[in-house]
Amino acid sequence: MRIAVPNKGRLHEPTLSLLERAGLHVEETADRQLYADTVDEDVTVLFARAADIPEYVRDGAADLGVTGLDQAAESGGVVGSADEAADGDLVDLLDLGYGSCKLVLAAPEDGDVAAVEDIAGRTVATEFPSVTEAYLDRVGVDADVVTVTGATELTPHVDMADAIVDITSTGTTLKVNRLAVIDDVLDSSVRLFARPDVVDGPKVEQVLTAFESVLAADGRRYLMMNAPKARLDEVKDVIPGLGGPTVMDVEADENGNGMVAVHAVVDERDVFETISELRSVGATGILVTEIERLVE
Repeated sequence: MRIAVPNKGRLHEPTLSLLERAGLHVEETADRQLYADTVDEDVTVLFARAADIPEYVRDGAADLGVTGLDQAAESGGVVGSADEAADGDLVDLLDLGYGSCKLVLAAPEDGDVAAVEDIAGRTVATEFPSVTEAYLDRVGVDADVVTVTGATELTPHVDMADAIVDITSTGTTLKVNRLAVIDDVLDSSVRLFARPDVVDGPKVEQVLTAFESVLAADGRRYLMMNAPKARLDEVKDVIPGLGGPTVMDVEADENGNGMVAVHAVVDERDVFETISELRSVGATGILVTEIERLVE
């Protein structure tokens, strides 16, 4: 099975990190090499431009692809399940939680385009003509779409367009170019995509589970501690954990009191307060560790 991943740019390193954390270590390769093996002899990585990855998956050069939703939507249909898929559609399997951005409709701050309706009969410049056409159809506005290949934000200032549809993460570039956001067109992030015919394959399921386990571990911490058995209910009230804490009997303390070992998964944001509360109900030897993967 082949997984197509970005070969460079801001999505390259986070994607390789995700593969590593998921247990799919990519073997070292020479620069510009197209393919790379992983520790799983059945899984190969294909390096490609982020914009080309959807077509690699659609054409069968890869079974899975990791790229932005904006790129996938621009190249063709994207659906949520294989049952919904038409010919040429990709299935959006999983939001990988990084590379977040928006496609927005924007226009000059001092211009006369202040609402979506104001672009009717006018020109919109974009690097995403398919997404833009679909958006205009959705909002019921008829406008001319002009495809550009860069510096989209400059087009209204050189009389090439009345508005633009472009990517923004922080909005800084738009502000620098005196452009105001009129409407959100598409919320995007990096996703795991597949062709409908491979979605139910065992190896695809295995990769999906591995990725899900990495995402589930993000923001979680594993707590281990000893606590008096007599106060176990109080400890449980502090850390309900993931489906309830795991409790094991241990040797009694120096005073002969019954003790238990308690293990639980908690939200990282709750660790500071949780430790204080655990100490107040007699927990000792509290250990907090990171979680690499968590299969729920």
